[in-house]
Amino acid sequence: MISHDLSGAEFRKSSYSGGGDNCVEVATNLSDIVAVRDSKDPSGPTLTFSPAAWRDFLRGVRNGNL
Repeated sequence: MISHDLSGAEFRKSSYSGGGDNCVEVATNLSDIVAVRDSKDPSGPTLTFSPAAWRDFLRGVRNGNL
């Protein structure tokens, strides 16, 4: 498992979350990774993706493939 320094991560909720607690938060301000965490447990585990993998995921969601 690779450990990343997330101390500078600026997490944000999607505007589609409606302010609820059942959503994820994403930090895209880091240079080499995109970090994702559960909004209910901000000190819990965080998933990290390469920017290319995150773009591919978003593209798949937007195209209805996921």
